This record gives sequence, structure tokens and C-alpha cells, in this order.
Amino acid sequence: MHFPTAFLLTLLPILSLAQNLTNTNERRYVTAAQAQTIISSAVENATAISVPQNIAVVDPSGLLVGFLRMDNAYIGSIDMSVKKARTAVLFNGLTSADLYDQSQPGAPLYGIQETNGGLVVFGGGVPIFLGGHLIGGVGVSGGTVSQDVEVATAGVLGLGGRTSAS
Repeated sequence: MHFPTAFLLTLLPILSLAQNLTNTNERRYVTAAQAQTIISSAVENATAISVPQNIAVVDPSGLLVGFLRMDNAYIGSIDMSVKKARTAVLFNGLTSADLYDQSQPGAPLYGIQETNGGLVVFGGGVPIFLGGHLIGGVGVSGGTVSQDVEVATAGVLGLGGRTSAS
């Protein structure tokens, strides 16, 4: 079956419009290559402070994009690193530590760490903002809370990103 050329030419503007509409809804997320850059930068920082770490990178939905367990990093910290990263993205860019005060006994969000398949409400999970958009989160576990935050932040900065929207 052959269509007349004139008919096909009338479809071009419609197809072009459809393609443009599709592009306006483009999702913004951390890519696998960006996750590797983040992990490399985080590993460099963790090595410099002599703390083996578990480093997880998730997309804005909290799904794992990249992970590395450095040699001798605590096995028990694997799950915590992923949950720290998920916590940062599931609450639109809060760090995992931002929920700490509100999640204590008697506070309004007490027990929140038991939701969403498990969250972490202490430091080590930071959002990844790039170009003003939340593209994912990084979770680091294996050192002290301040070391975990330092390494996670170094990963984001190594990508040229930020850990806050502003």
C-alpha cells in the first residue's frame, strides 16, 4: 500500500509537534556514567581520610544506579548506604540528617524510618542537584556520620553538582 507524497507531507507538522511535546516532558535523572563519576570522587575522598566506605547512587525514584563497596568496608553498612541515598530523594532533596529531630520519640515524624521499605534519619545521604534539578541521591556508610557526609558531598561535588537546590 502506497500513500501519496502530499498526504505524508501533511503529517510532518503533526509529527514534529508530537516530538516537541515529548521533549518537554524529559525526565532528569542521574545516568550510569554520572554515577560512576560520583563514586570515583567519593572513593578518592574516602581513601584520603583512610575510611573504607559503601557508596550508593540512586535515581529520583530511589532506585539504585550505581554502588561500590570499598575493600574492608563494613558489610552491615551496605544496606544503610542505599537507604540513606533513598531517603534523600524520597523527600524531594532533604538530606537524610534533615529528618533526625522530627523522627525522635514524641516528635511528629516518630517512626518514619520504618516507612518506604526503611529510611535512615541520620547523616550520610545527600541529594544530587544538577542544573537546578534533583537528579538523584548519594548514600555513604562505613565511617562516622560526619565522615559519611563528607564523602557523599565530595561525590556530588566531583560531578559538578550541589547538595541543595539553592
